[in-house]
Amino acid sequence: MSPGSRSHYRGRFAPSPTGPLHAGSLVAALASWLDARAHGGRWLLRLEDVDRERCRPGLEHVILEQLARCGLHPDEPPLRQSVREPLYAQALERLLAAGHAYPCACTRKDIDAALAARGIAHRRSGERVYPGTCRAGVGDRGIRSWRLRTDAGGHAGVLHWVDRRLGPQQQDVTHEVGDFVLRRADGQSTYQLAVVVDDAAQGISHIVRGEDLADNTPRQILLQRALGVATPAYLHTPLVRAADGQKLSKQTGAQALDLRDPRAALQGAAEALGLPVLPGPTLADWLAAAVQAWPWRPA
Repeated sequence: MSPGSRSHYRGRFAPSPTGPLHAGSLVAALASWLDARAHGGRWLLRLEDVDRERCRPGLEHVILEQLARCGLHPDEPPLRQSVREPLYAQALERLLAAGHAYPCACTRKDIDAALAARGIAHRRSGERVYPGTCRAGVGDRGIRSWRLRTDAGGHAGVLHWVDRRLGPQQQDVTHEVGDFVLRRADGQSTYQLAVVVDDAAQGISHIVRGEDLADNTPRQILLQRALGVATPAYLHTPLVRAADGQKLSKQTGAQALDLRDPRAALQGAAEALGLPVLPGPTLADWLAAAVQAWPWRPA
């Protein structure tokens, strides 16, 4: 039986405890929960708290309470990334031993200078494409980070993948992103490494998350291939935007969920996902109707 079959479905919701859930994060939570329930699978919760500067104590309990008030209960105890750094370090060692990763001594100023020498100006809001300066070694310079070779395992060129909602996607990771950081000099692993290691460890078969993370998917697929782990199926949901058109997020001042009426909050999230107004005298009845209305149910 394939990893994507009903009995093997394992999905997850992975918020960062940098603030309470808002309307946009409820959309991601509900979508991942509905997809898991529609497939008869399990729904896990992972607290992505590796960013020690931004994550605040106590917020994970706020998030758990918000989810519970919405009837969204994980099937296993929550996983916290902050206690898993030794596993990320082991994965990095494997990548280094295989020649898929290397230490880097470059500062942002160094990268900008290297790009400028090639006639490439870094746009303030654009990706700073790393040109591979330290692939040949750092010499006597101090190590500032460790990076993945984007040609790791002979996977150079355009990477193709299929999103369950967006359809066929592609990205030339080497030329659009460059060799990306896996671990910083302070010993903190990056989101890219942590999420791939944890998805593999938890046996995640399906990832449902916001469309703003779709650009990360090719990097994570490259990492999965370099580590020899399975690639999940991906579905990226529509973004919830503020009145000015920006993505609704904690960084743009999104307000915490108003859960005085959890079903009304869930209905708003469902409508953002393209679901109709749903019946149900109780919260459990509404959630059951939402599972039946989920447009990406298995055939």
